[in-house]
Amino acid sequence: MLPLLLVGKGSTVQNAEKISITMTRDMLRAIRESVKAGEYASTSEAMRDAVRVWQRQRIEGAERLAGIRTRVQRSLDDPRPSVPLDEAFDRIEKLHANTAKARGDASA
Repeated sequence: MLPLLLVGKGSTVQNAEKISITMTRDMLRAIRESVKAGEYASTSEAMRDAVRVWQRQRIEGAERLAGIRTRVQRSLDDPRPSVPLDEAFDRIEKLHANTAKARGDASA
């Protein structure tokens, strides 16, 4: 196990909590190599950066999901009549053929 001191951005060591984590040798090697290369001052700094990236990815994922849910709900609430499946596929195939033709794609 690698003991790490995780301190959030803008936090001080006084309000930090020391934890222990278990990781694979490859993960630990990558972190130590980053520290040795000067990318980070310590393994703790590297782990704090990894946690910040993870937090940002979670927020961005939640925002994307909220956007998808909004578009789905807007579609469900749309008062226009639904397009039959066969007609939808016909429209898609026609759009694809026109796009391929405009690009000069001989396979269309």
